Amino acid sequence: MKSKIYYLIYISTATRPFSKTELLELLTKSRENNAKLDITGMLLYKNDVFQQILEGPELAVKSLYEKIKMDPRHRGILTALEGSETERQFTEWSMGYCDLNSADAATIPGYSEFMNTPLSDAKFVSHPSICLRFMRMFKANMA
Repeated sequence: MKSKIYYLIYISTATRPFSKTELLELLTKSRENNAKLDITGMLLYKNDVFQQILEGPELAVKSLYEKIKMDPRHRGILTALEGSETERQFTEWSMGYCDLNSADAATIPGYSEFMNTPLSDAKFVSHPSICLRFMRMFKANMA
């Protein structure tokens, strides 16, 4: 029997704005570390707010999340949703990424006004399944 893939989505606020260079450095290091841990996922960044999905072995994801919660670059970390799936949603991505502050974000196929919703908006907090749909929508339109 195939084991389930654990996933966790969190939302956090950066303690200070990240430059594009800093975001790319963070992403490069995350991709290297995640590949070693068999973790895949996606990171969205907009107006100093991160929304990230991590998926993989449950212990590895939970351990990484604990490290993220201790990272001084984050504050207000909120677990939006966690659960398990029969297969990975972000198989090929050690960490997919989209900077929604970029002017190019509006050129993503399927872009809509909903994508202008702040990542920390009450819609995501009060209806966490929207976070998962939001991430899947980005993946589908960026793949």
